[in-house]
Amino acid sequence: MRGLSKWVVVGTMAALMAVPCQAQDEFETAREAVRHMRIGWNLGNTLDSNSGDTLHMWQEANKSRTVSDYETMWGQKVTRPALFKMFKEAGFNAIRVPVTWYPHMEATFASVRGYSDGGEWKYTPWLPSKDPIGTQIQTKWMKRVHEVVDYIISQGMYCILNIHHDTGAANTAWLIADEADYARQRERFEAVWTQIAREFRDYDEHLLFEGYNEMLDVKRSWCFASFGAQGNYNANIARSAYAGINSYAQSFVNAVRATGGNNAQRNLIVCTYGACDGAGTWSSHLQDPLKEMKLPDDSAEGHLIFEVHSYPDIKNVAAAKNDAKKLITTWNSLLVAKGAPLIVGEWGTSTDRAYDDYRQNYLDFARFFIEQTKANSIATFHWMGLSDGSHRTVPEFNQPDLVDAIVKGYYGPDGYLGVEPDTPAADDCVDVYSLSGVRLCMGVPRNHAVSQLPKGIYIVGGKKVVVR
Repeated sequence: MRGLSKWVVVGTMAALMAVPCQAQDEFETAREAVRHMRIGWNLGNTLDSNSGDTLHMWQEANKSRTVSDYETMWGQKVTRPALFKMFKEAGFNAIRVPVTWYPHMEATFASVRGYSDGGEWKYTPWLPSKDPIGTQIQTKWMKRVHEVVDYIISQGMYCILNIHHDTGAANTAWLIADEADYARQRERFEAVWTQIAREFRDYDEHLLFEGYNEMLDVKRSWCFASFGAQGNYNANIARSAYAGINSYAQSFVNAVRATGGNNAQRNLIVCTYGACDGAGTWSSHLQDPLKEMKLPDDSAEGHLIFEVHSYPDIKNVAAAKNDAKKLITTWNSLLVAKGAPLIVGEWGTSTDRAYDDYRQNYLDFARFFIEQTKANSIATFHWMGLSDGSHRTVPEFNQPDLVDAIVKGYYGPDGYLGVEPDTPAADDCVDVYSLSGVRLCMGVPRNHAVSQLPKGIYIVGGKKVVVR
């Protein structure tokens, strides 16, 4: 509020606070949360970074390693609050925070060491069976996760916190989509979520939990369960994998709800097997992850969300757009119809160099994809890009044209210039933030808040508003 007397600001805030507004007794529903998230981004290769190979534990070989060593080991810088302020001001309203937990639990990695063999670095293996990760999360790691969550929440943004590379194709993954593996890991999985849930029990509806990332079967199969088996399909492996996913999803919901407080109604997210999206026609099993996914039983009605990931090939942009429309129809019929809204927790393209090699196609598709997902009440989270490496510390966007395409896809050709993406009631109760993330007042009627604010730019009810 440059140029304004502090007395004007204080007087205005006092006038706003004098208007009573009944606080909501319950969290917003999952459908409301997904609509309010709008467009999002992944803080990737950061708190999810890890060595990822029991035979090559190069970070664990460093006995003086720190939390920051993990945060920066995949090429990113230490995360700062200004990064999220930049995303908020650009029109993004949600950040997904992938977190890998296994290196920060009870394994000592005492036997792991690195040594040079003729100039080539080699590492002694980590044997999880002899040096298990246990069930307890390290305090210093939880503290750093908590700090990053607070950076996001302080901007009035939504934050999704998950379990990330504890799943996947790496041999360090301890969460496998399989009935027998679920029986072995259930206690540990629920213990981890109990600790996370207790840590954030008092946080409001802006914080959501995602139970697990891309969990794969015993064959580490992508696309659909048992694709990695002989003949590209095995009915027994597939059945066990889908049963395992549904069991983990139910355990996740049960563990979080049992911690009470705001977790009794917090919005929770469950991924399909492998977070597969059902795209393609080359196999009759591609939609099985969607068909076999169950909506967990939940004591809180209307507070669950499904998640898929989508990485289309955009070399032929017209075909990619057509496929996207068909895919959204599939998501609606096979997932949303089960009683929960949907987010695309990760999206981008199928090639790492797509932004450089097919830039115009990428920009064209991105805007179209966001237009289509918005029309279907689906929130989206771009996988990394946009601001990477040293750009995050400025902070600045290193792909500003892609940001522009995403923002205009959601807000229209004028972008994020105070345009309300929906039309809330004038007497809705809202919180008011400055652009720097300072909460100026809370729980006041929207129309009164806007009419009483001095000229400037504010975040009113999670939306950017220009008071002229």
